[in-house]
Amino acid sequence: MKELAGTGALIRLILRRDRILLPIWIVLLAAVPLSAAVSFADLYPTAAERQVFADTAGNNPALVALYGQVFSPSVGGLTAWRVGIVPVFVAVVSLLTVIRHTRTEEEAGRRELLGGGVVGRNAPLAAALIVTVAANLVLAVLLALGMIGQDLPAVGSIALGLAFASAGCVFAAVAGVAAQLAEGAGAARGIAISVLGLAFLLRVAGDVGGEDNGLSWLSWASPIGWVQQVRPFDDERWWVFALAAGAFVVLAAAAYALSSRRDVGAGFLPPRPGPATASPSLRSPLALAWRLHRGLLLGWTVGFAVMGAVFGSVTEAASDILNDNPQLEMLFERVGGQAGLADAYLSAIMGILGLAASGYAVQAALRLRSEETDMRAEPVLATAVGRLRWATSHLLFAVLGPAFTLAAAGLAAGLTYGLSTGEVGEELARVLAGAVVQLPAVWVLAGIAAALYGLLPRLTSLSWAALGAFVLLGLFGELLQLEEWMLDLSPFTHIPKLPGGEVSAEPLVWLVGVAAVFTIAGMVGFRRRDVG
Repeated sequence: MKELAGTGALIRLILRRDRILLPIWIVLLAAVPLSAAVSFADLYPTAAERQVFADTAGNNPALVALYGQVFSPSVGGLTAWRVGIVPVFVAVVSLLTVIRHTRTEEEAGRRELLGGGVVGRNAPLAAALIVTVAANLVLAVLLALGMIGQDLPAVGSIALGLAFASAGCVFAAVAGVAAQLAEGAGAARGIAISVLGLAFLLRVAGDVGGEDNGLSWLSWASPIGWVQQVRPFDDERWWVFALAAGAFVVLAAAAYALSSRRDVGAGFLPPRPGPATASPSLRSPLALAWRLHRGLLLGWTVGFAVMGAVFGSVTEAASDILNDNPQLEMLFERVGGQAGLADAYLSAIMGILGLAASGYAVQAALRLRSEETDMRAEPVLATAVGRLRWATSHLLFAVLGPAFTLAAAGLAAGLTYGLSTGEVGEELARVLAGAVVQLPAVWVLAGIAAALYGLLPRLTSLSWAALGAFVLLGLFGELLQLEEWMLDLSPFTHIPKLPGGEVSAEPLVWLVGVAAVFTIAGMVGFRRRDVG
């Protein structure tokens, strides 16, 4: 019990620090399924229309890859299918919350100060997990009550809410383990998000492969797959929650065991010691930045290439959607494009990948802050290296890194789609253009991170909040029936829908200009403020 001393006080501290951000996330994530339920009830009022939609979506690998399998043609079943990607965002919020209140606190030195008082070794981890699990349960309750308020079956509503909460709890425990393995918060986030990405890809492979190809078991190897295997509103499988509970207990126990056996501030994956004398290739700040960013950039690039190949391989099936279903065609074109359902699907996928690439851009830009808070920036700036030269060397990766990741995704998706249609040359160029055109919007996120770093360094975490807001606006804005001016707040709203859409240079130039203004403002602020 000594190792958990002070847990209650830390819980109150976390709730106070996240008293605004956490309720916002809970309410927004609960509102998305409610809006989907209202939309399906309005668009498909009869059972026959819902059955046609369910047969079409369930037999289309492109839609299955995005949202999962359709288990029930009811309003509740279609809602559970349509929000199949939301548990991924619940998991992201959960893992970021745990890492923020564990490894980030250690990295900033605040954990060691707390340890000097009556605070046990495992109290920070316990407090972070308790708050995150409680937040997920609150989300489950709000979601269930909201669905019941839409006259949907109570049993299915409760199952859907608990399914969302189970995804968040499992990946909160994953983040707890990652926080013990890595020595820095950035590395911990990278490990946890990589596990989440692998879980999502396993779910996609299992659902698209299906029983015919013998790959359905891959969905059962993924916590994201477990969410859908609960089958809300379709003879619910309550025993699936035992898998999530077991995974949470095992991972949480592992996190506690690792936390008890390491030094404060250290990780079980310590950085590899370098040579006593630096090589000539490290004589410039850009070379040093390359050494620091290359592992992260390689991981993101490989991951994007894999995702591009997976989604591109099922794109041909998007054009097989029933032509006599104008409602479905109108819905899908509104989500992703203008010229054909295959182009609409590719455009939607490129938009999602653009949002994901923004995560890398923010992470790369905020490396400046971690270098500063860890007091590694001062020794560099104490030499003949100027502030702007040092900062620019890191921001270069926030600008060019997303270009590499999106290009890898576009090339992989274009190649696999082109091979399926027999027109590799044409489709490769079109899909690559759809990926690269996302860059101006991505650079706006990098500019926001740079501005916060230079002007308000203690509020750099708001750049992640901005990314989260843009994700919600881009993926669920129309589903939530938001006003047009609210949708226009996201830079991704102004990106041309490629392939298949018309290209206008004006919004792209404006986005680049906005990104440049943010970045310049941040660098001006950095020059005038004290380091540290």
